[in-house]
Amino acid sequence: MERYRLNEQACETLLEQSMCPVNLLSFPDQTRCVVTCEGTTLSVQGCENKKRTVWHLYKQSDQLTLEWADPYTAHPDVTELLAAIETALVYYPNQEKLYLSAPIKQCGELFNSGVVVKAESGRDVVYVELFWQQARVWLSSSRSQPYPIYPVFSHGCRHPLRPPKPAGTVYRRYITWLGRTLSFRTVDLATDLACFSRWMNDPVVAEFWQETGDLAKHRSYLEGIQSDPHVINLIACLDDEPFGYFEIYWAKEDRIAPYYDVDNFDRGWHVLIGEPHLRGKPFVTAWLPSISHYLFLDDDRTQRIVIEPRADNHKMMRNLAQCGYALLKEFDFPHKRAMLGMLLRERFFAEQLWVPRSTLPLHSVYLS
Repeated sequence: MERYRLNEQACETLLEQSMCPVNLLSFPDQTRCVVTCEGTTLSVQGCENKKRTVWHLYKQSDQLTLEWADPYTAHPDVTELLAAIETALVYYPNQEKLYLSAPIKQCGELFNSGVVVKAESGRDVVYVELFWQQARVWLSSSRSQPYPIYPVFSHGCRHPLRPPKPAGTVYRRYITWLGRTLSFRTVDLATDLACFSRWMNDPVVAEFWQETGDLAKHRSYLEGIQSDPHVINLIACLDDEPFGYFEIYWAKEDRIAPYYDVDNFDRGWHVLIGEPHLRGKPFVTAWLPSISHYLFLDDDRTQRIVIEPRADNHKMMRNLAQCGYALLKEFDFPHKRAMLGMLLRERFFAEQLWVPRSTLPLHSVYLS
């Protein structure tokens, strides 16, 4: 299948075109690391312990290899290895696998979790499709096992009991083409109400959300969301600068459920981008794949993400299609004519849809 992606050669020259180091941030296991790339040398430094380790990253024929090259340390820490792997796969985005040459002290943990796989040749291999499903690299906290299934009845349907809502930052990812860290954190009424109210009264946002009003109305709105166990509201930030608002939901208990064959762990989302200077193609290519990534990482049993924008929101349709969502059908909600969009877990990871793709323009969008 032909893929419209960033040109691989252009991406790879990020390592080769300049003598100046290129820095990237990584957050494995909630540990902040600065990774510096210069030529084929890659160094990882922990921001807390200041420990620095050195790797070689090189490509021969079609094989990409990450090699441990630190003569002063016997074994790399897991966090250092995860940060180095993420960086290698970010700068070579079209690779399907990465060969690893390193003394892996914690080999059992890495092999058991799928970070590293032993190939038939005996070599240690990191498969991209497996690595990008490692919640510990991007989620601020990840459960050691899925939340147990306990059937309950609410919203007129039988569904699994949902886990407690998270608090604080839930997802972080460094966006290379912006040079900034994208994060999602839960809404804090004390600090976010004024900003949320301003966004809702923006004419561009109000056209789709239709929730203009004063602080009292918007406080009541947010309190309603926070009291609903099937919805979580998030603030999107770039380097801690708030710019957008998301509502993510379990589809089984949502208004969308009657309109398709819903599964227990399907997820969905709504979004508004409130800051005009952070709208546009470079930002859409950061947050749209990232919210999909977060929802797939949050529960491994989530196989589909659904979305239901207004059917006349043509910019949104293009954005969704370019980010892997299939546009399945139009249908009628009581309040709008909607389009059902769906993204499959298998497609997202197999086609590496966290990488910007398509030569068509992307646009900022607002969902009602």
